[in-house]
Amino acid sequence: MDVTIIGCSGSFAGPHSAASCYLVRAEHEGRTWSIVLDLGSGALGPLQRHVQPYAVDAVLLSHLHVDHCIDMCGLYVMMRYVPGGPGRDRLPVWGPQGSGVHLARAYGGGEADSLLGVFDFHDVRDREPVTIGPFTITPVRVEHPVEAYGYRVEAGGRVLAYTGDTDTCAALDDLLTGADLVLADSAFVDGRDDVPGIHLSGRRAAEAAVRAGGVQRLMLTHIPAWNDPEVCREQAAAVWPGEVELAAPDETHCV
Repeated sequence: MDVTIIGCSGSFAGPHSAASCYLVRAEHEGRTWSIVLDLGSGALGPLQRHVQPYAVDAVLLSHLHVDHCIDMCGLYVMMRYVPGGPGRDRLPVWGPQGSGVHLARAYGGGEADSLLGVFDFHDVRDREPVTIGPFTITPVRVEHPVEAYGYRVEAGGRVLAYTGDTDTCAALDDLLTGADLVLADSAFVDGRDDVPGIHLSGRRAAEAAVRAGGVQRLMLTHIPAWNDPEVCREQAAAVWPGEVELAAPDETHCV
């Protein structure tokens, strides 16, 4: 299993990266399976450098803030109007309750029913795994102002944990324990951002990974353009015993 960072900018697309989007791939039964974790603002463009977006096996949305889901509207246009059609049935999409209605409303105009006809929406439920080809994906409800999930992706005996957007919470123990790679929200900076219940800082992300136990690699992501990534890294390094990695667009990592 490998993961390609499509977008890692927090809260909005930055000058060097789209907002949240991660392409996960694994070989299974003679072909490459691919899933997309989040499709935030600006992500549909760079995603096309790595895969045909309407050919992926599924999209999983962590929550319905625009920096994690709004480019689903562009994907709808791609699937609806590509000459000759996308060559597939509806694309499976898992997300919080009401994701389909929310995105149809965001798209606007008179095509809401058409959007719902292009995507096959499913509501995720806390700790209820979803199986897609070689992937077993377990959504874990995390701490954010809206219904939000982290995703634990398992394939071939390897584990990728993606926190989505969250503050420190007990659920991170189950989400992160024994993960080979953790993609951790690091939008906040200690000493500057003190609003609870929204995001992790580098330090809190590292504390969560240490507390969960068995985490092999910690990679900070969802860092807004106004943050200095090195500050986030330094705050995590004060806690994390190994190398603190920073997500960077277009990089592919073997999990």
